[in-house]
Amino acid sequence: MRENRGGKLFATNYGKAGGFAVDPMEKKPLYNFYPGSYVVSAGARGCNFSCEFCQNWQLARGESRETDISPHSMIHVAERHQKTHDVVGLAYTYSEPFMWYEFVLDTSRLAEEAGLKNIMVTNGFVREKPLRRLLPHIDAMNIDVKGFTEEFYREIIHGSLKPVLRTAEMAKESGCHVEITTLLIPGLNDSHGELKQLVDWVSDSLGKGTPLHFSRYFPNHRMDIPAT
Repeated sequence: MRENRGGKLFATNYGKAGGFAVDPMEKKPLYNFYPGSYVVSAGARGCNFSCEFCQNWQLARGESRETDISPHSMIHVAERHQKTHDVVGLAYTYSEPFMWYEFVLDTSRLAEEAGLKNIMVTNGFVREKPLRRLLPHIDAMNIDVKGFTEEFYREIIHGSLKPVLRTAEMAKESGCHVEITTLLIPGLNDSHGELKQLVDWVSDSLGKGTPLHFSRYFPNHRMDIPAT
């Protein structure tokens, strides 16, 4: 999603959505942030992880069609649906929103000025400096904590756990509403010990009132373990 032009990196996916819809808030899933309302959702192609079990691999691997959108058009669609669908804001979702960071930053600033809420559904894998730049404009985040060991992240996710935990903790400290989601895969990340570590971290680092969603795995992409 980046191209080197004369020694500078350019975002090739700016304003190109691989998914676009009006969704219920609970689909994100966010169950404790404006429940019953709707959001205008958009996502770009690409991901900075390569999960063996990816449930959305066509979009993550850049194999879906794109629609041209702009930050202003996102605001316009949200405002048009405010009365008919009780739309409260925008959601950067479907794929990994940090893959089109520049678009999310520009759009979230405009949405904030328009009185709309900004929501991110993310794997949380991002450096601290760009995260700090974006957080003041983000009202709610659902962060995927895909497992609770570095081994699982290294072998199955092809990434690292520590930055994900840091993102969640920074978001919480900033005053952002945070909910966590973990996809349970039989035999890989669902042991009693690992889940206890996860729950203890949520309680101790994010607060006892932080919602934790467990979602069901289905065989997909490169993994064929039976469904949860």
